[in-house]
Amino acid sequence: MARLALFDLDGTLVDRRSVLSNVLTGLCHAHTLPRVAEQWLRIELTDRATADDFARLREAFDLEPSAADLWQEYVTRMAAAVTCRPEVLEGLARLRAAAWTIGIITNGESDIQRAKLAGTGLATLVDGVAASGDLEIRKPDQRLFELGAVRCGASLADGGWMVGDDPTGDIGGGHQAGLRTIWLRGRPWPDGLPAAHHVVDDVTDAITILLAETE
Repeated sequence: MARLALFDLDGTLVDRRSVLSNVLTGLCHAHTLPRVAEQWLRIELTDRATADDFARLREAFDLEPSAADLWQEYVTRMAAAVTCRPEVLEGLARLRAAAWTIGIITNGESDIQRAKLAGTGLATLVDGVAASGDLEIRKPDQRLFELGAVRCGASLADGGWMVGDDPTGDIGGGHQAGLRTIWLRGRPWPDGLPAAHHVVDDVTDAITILLAETE
């Protein structure tokens, strides 16, 4: 099996949820947005954010700042706030040293996901990135996994691994792409979905499993 390891980003390598609240508060205060607008954002952006969200926000609340300006500030603030734990960065560096090819397969707009990768230092540790905004498709669509493998200079036909926290998108999608899978437990597991090959509590545990494959 090829030493290809594909990772989800939000909820796997970085913790988006832990910084979202402060980012939205700061953004709304900076633009003197009404509290109801901030509450609206908290609901709409719980799982994902797109530029269209800010266009709808502007229209719904008749806001003066442009949707593009609001979105770009959100991107900048999120990229500055999101961090990747040192032990995760170190683990990925160990994978690379062990001749693993590392890719990111993420649902999200291309600009914000790549900004997070750059801001956290992850960009220097991965060989390829496929964001859903690149093709306007989302996991578990196999085409996103195929794009990620190609951008890593690899092929799904040679096998590999997918690591993520989303049962359907990451694990179900990984199975459909012919990959072995490692699930970061937490979200409810859907009925009928085939089990992951491994279940862990932290992405560093997944990296340990991958490293053991090379011993």
